[in-house]
Amino acid sequence: MKIFTISQAGKYCEVSPETVLSWIDECKLTAEVTTGGHRRVRKDDIDRFLKENSLGPGNLSRAEERRKILVVDDDKIIVETIVQCLEEDEHCYELISAMDGFEAEAQIKHFRPDLLILDIMMPDINGYELCKKIKSDRDTRDIKIIVLSAYMDDDNNRKMKEFGADACFSKPLPLPKLKQQVENLLS
Repeated sequence: MKIFTISQAGKYCEVSPETVLSWIDECKLTAEVTTGGHRRVRKDDIDRFLKENSLGPGNLSRAEERRKILVVDDDKIIVETIVQCLEEDEHCYELISAMDGFEAEAQIKHFRPDLLILDIMMPDINGYELCKKIKSDRDTRDIKIIVLSAYMDDDNNRKMKEFGADACFSKPLPLPKLKQQVENLLS
């Protein structure tokens, strides 16, 4: 039985190690954790995953090219609504979520999203701080940011744009407009 490190699994699948990690984090691919805290993947599990997801030669590059979106909101129903809406999109985005600013920061480092959908009001790090932090860091400043708020007035809109937000929406969510804005920012 062949067992791969994350890096070896990436080479075997012809994708980046980050893509393999995201498959594992999304529970799409099974991995074991060593006593040292490292993840290992069985070749049989990789082959099964590739077959089940029609990711044979020629299709793997499409999996690698999927645009990544991180949805950050402390309201689970809003997160689920956005994720479901964007999963149904023909662009096949790769989506993950975070329930607060601290979790979002960790996911940004690990997942490296192309786009962030961010609530302004959260219990720990608010959307203003997180947006400003992302846009002031040279490693993350190219991440597109869509801000959501139940209190999106002209003043908040202006303030978020100053902090680097690419678009702002009021809650309740205008899902068709949100989908269109996501497509525009990622094209």
